Amino acid sequence: MILGRQFADSMSMPVFLVDTEGTLVFYNEPAESILGLRFGETGSMRVEEWSTVFSPTDIDGKPLPPEGLPLVQTLTNKKPAHGSFYIKNLKGESHFITVTSFPLEGRPDRFLGALALFWNSNFS
Repeated sequence: MILGRQFADSMSMPVFLVDTEGTLVFYNEPAESILGLRFGETGSMRVEEWSTVFSPTDIDGKPLPPEGLPLVQTLTNKKPAHGSFYIKNLKGESHFITVTSFPLEGRPDRFLGALALFWNSNFS
């Protein structure tokens, strides 16, 4: 996970990194503007917290359950997932984001966690 965190920190697009249990390990500086706080202010969060704290909703405004989120799907199935939905960041601002997540695997087929790349898809 140390290398995953270094990789995420070097990316210019928002990255969210979780371990095998779904605990948030890190999100990078580009993610901070969408999520509303620096990682140093939030620290790690269990999957039960990060999957709900951002109040994810579908395009019609219906709440998305945790299993509707690409990163939770990747943790569950150990396969890539993709989706778009609204979140409210920790400052209360609404963002329509698109997320692609994929499992992180070591050798030999050792599941290490998952990584989500996401971007703001708001149309202005």
